[in-house]
Order: sequence, then C-alpha cells, then structure tokens
Amino acid sequence: MIKLDILSDPICPWCYIGKTHLDRALEQHPNHPFEIEWHPFQLNPGMPAGGMDRRQYLEQKFGGKEAAIKVYSQIERAAADVGLGIDFASIARTPNTLDAHRLIHWAGLEGRQTAIVSALFRAYWREGRDIGDATTLAEIAEACGMDRAMTERLLASDADAADIRARDAHARERGVSGVPCFIIGNEYAVSGAQPPQVWAQVIAELDATQNGRNPSSSP
Repeated sequence: MIKLDILSDPICPWCYIGKTHLDRALEQHPNHPFEIEWHPFQLNPGMPAGGMDRRQYLEQKFGGKEAAIKVYSQIERAAADVGLGIDFASIARTPNTLDAHRLIHWAGLEGRQTAIVSALFRAYWREGRDIGDATTLAEIAEACGMDRAMTERLLASDADAADIRARDAHARERGVSGVPCFIIGNEYAVSGAQPPQVWAQVIAELDATQNGRNPSSSP
C-alpha cells in the first residue's frame, strides 16, 4: 500500500469537490494502492470559537458582496458538474473547524476517518448544519458508529486541540498554503480538486512502477 495523506478542511468547497473526484476514481480502480489518512488544515485558524455569520464572512473574505457572488458562482458550477447538490442558501454560519478536525482525528483511531469526513462535508454543504457545534458533531459521530457519550466528553475538553493546531502549523511550514492537498507516499504533492482522469493516471503510473514497468507504457 502507498500512503495518501490528504490535507483538507470540511468547510472548503474545493476539498469537497476534490474528494468527490477522488472517490469516483477509486471506485473505478478498486485495486488502487492507497491507504488514506486525513490531516487538519483550517482555512480560518483565527475564526472565533462560535463561528460567524456566513454572509458577513464571505463579504469580508472576498472584499464585498459582488466579489463573493462571483467566486461562489464558479464554485457552484464546479459542484454541479460533479453532481454535488450543495445547498448554499441553507448555510447560515461559517464555523471554527477545530472541533471538526479533532473529531476526524479521533475517528482515525477507530478506522472511521473517511466516513466521518464524508459525513462532515454532507452535513455542512448539503444539510446546512453547524459543524462547529458540539451537539451536531456528537450526532455525526454517533451516526458513523462512534460512541456519542465519549465524543461529547472529549469535545467538552481540550483533548488533542494543541496537537491539531501543531499539525496545521507544520503543514504551513512545509509550504502548504491551500487545500485540498494530496501527498503521495510522503514524496509527491498533488494540489487542488483534480479530476478522476488525473487520479487514474497517477494510479496507473504507481502500478507500473510497483510492477517494474515503464510508467509511460502503462494504459
């Protein structure tokens, strides 16, 4: 197996689109070599703990209402192209995602990481839920087979918060400035929401290399 480390934030629309592309490529190549692990990267590490009004956030981030509309029109088209039914109108707040990243970390200890990541994307982008809210996160954890009471106790504490911040900072120190970022075998980085055909080529090249063939001759 080859490690595929994915740096992502569940409130990043390009991360959701990128995951969808990757999922489809892996479905088409069930014998892919990847062992996937998700890693924290907060788009807004300085976000207040309770988050903020989404409209205010977008206008502040992009320099006004018109600029925000322009950026999100492009995102909406990209999401529609891959069949993602993102409900932008239902998203009232932009959360601080530190606790969501803590939940992803704990899910990894139980082998449920990708399920939790998928559920967080769905909850935020399709259901308009506040994934900075502890009750919402506990509900998501329970739905994915994690112990709800334990999750609630952990979220009520500072468990692993410093570790998540340190891992986020380490990614930035290594040169990661945006997500999604995919690191293959701790050697090669693939940035952005790459389409399934790119992943198909990566898988083909890895397969050829592992089997001693010239990658350029692989299908």
